[in-house]
Amino acid sequence: MLYNIVVNYLYGGISVAAISESIFDGRKNIHFIGVGGSGMFPIVQIMLTHGFNISGSDNNPGDTTDREIAMGVKVFVGHSADNIKGADMVIYSAAIMKDNPELVAARELGIPVLERSEILGLLSRRYDNCICVAGTHGKTTTSSMLTQVLLLAGMDPSAVIGGKLEVINGSGLAGSSDIMVCEACEFVDTFLQLDPNIAIILNVDADHLDYFGNLQNVISSFRKFADLTSRCIVVNGDDPNAMKAVEGLDKECITFGWSENNRFYPTMISLGVDGGWDFDLMMDGKLLTHIQLNVPGRHNILNAMAASVAATLVGVRSDDLARGLLAFQGVGRRFEILGNVGGFTIADDYAHHPAELRVTLEAAKLMGFKQIWAVFQPFTYSRTALLLDDFAEVLTMADHVVMSKIMGGRENNTYNIFTSDLAKKVPGSVWFETFEEISDYVIAHAKPGDLVITLGCGDIYKCAKLMLHK
Repeated sequence: MLYNIVVNYLYGGISVAAISESIFDGRKNIHFIGVGGSGMFPIVQIMLTHGFNISGSDNNPGDTTDREIAMGVKVFVGHSADNIKGADMVIYSAAIMKDNPELVAARELGIPVLERSEILGLLSRRYDNCICVAGTHGKTTTSSMLTQVLLLAGMDPSAVIGGKLEVINGSGLAGSSDIMVCEACEFVDTFLQLDPNIAIILNVDADHLDYFGNLQNVISSFRKFADLTSRCIVVNGDDPNAMKAVEGLDKECITFGWSENNRFYPTMISLGVDGGWDFDLMMDGKLLTHIQLNVPGRHNILNAMAASVAATLVGVRSDDLARGLLAFQGVGRRFEILGNVGGFTIADDYAHHPAELRVTLEAAKLMGFKQIWAVFQPFTYSRTALLLDDFAEVLTMADHVVMSKIMGGRENNTYNIFTSDLAKKVPGSVWFETFEEISDYVIAHAKPGDLVITLGCGDIYKCAKLMLHK
């Protein structure tokens, strides 16, 4: 069966109206540019199990490329046109520049070229139970929870996750079943490439406004994603924007949330050890199972419920739900405790949106630390400028705020926004140009019993590691 994705661009120098699975016909040698990226690794794993021969290149070899070499992948260090000799298809990540010599050579030679999201979309069509996890916040944690539950229940899923899950020692895996867990990112409408049998919508918030422009456009994008679903939508019934996204769709919707109006909801909620949470998971007014979470943050109750609904839909029993979630110890860069220096604890979190900062700081304040230090790296000029007051409000939750300069990422500073603009709105905050200066300041001022948590989706984690090794 052919599954078409409508696209409007050139690949291999040939104008095409659609990409289908027929693109694989007669093509077995697939080359990945940026093969060492965490987003590429699970795709490489899955394609190996589907019988493809894989090669790839990367400027920064490391643990991931070492694992790929052990699996039989031919890895080149650095980028060169010679690397694609013999390739029938070339896959590249969004981080690869248009003038990359391998990308240029592939197009000149007429070799089909696909971006990572496009190949992921094609692969998602190979699974009868593809569970796509979408939402402005919580995608990686929920995808990881679901993957761990399925694994421990013996379901042998494939998975593509946006962070490192310890139980699989990576960002994904290739299983032998017809189940795939796929983190579905909304940025530049990437998730519209996917073919979900089950779609999870955790929440819908104003983000990536440099692309979407406004919240209504974000909601519209999630609606298009929801409409792709062939089986059912698992949606946060207490999130107004998420419900707007699915309103009126001719799809089965299963709701989860805090209120009893949802099909799945929690009762008997209590704070557990080390900031985790215990609760009874209710389904249609009846007890399904008791859940104990060992990860901090009340918001993770919602993530756990979403994962539980999806797992139940593919046949996981209630006792296996509880067992899998109890074993879940978190995912890399999601309130990850890194160590202790001078009596204070250092943690790291990926939070980069005001809503994410809020739930992370709320979790921190419930964990019994004396004072909370938020070490924040603003990411992208557009997000910082457009949500400036929201950032300022939520950062005041911390006892101390230390900031780095803005990491522009893909943007130029056309907004004329600087960290100093945010610092002026956060009383008592300080900011520094370098991680070395931040590290020195925090170590000199943090006290035993405090929590220092680095926050941001850029490279602020390097600052945390710097403090650990001072």
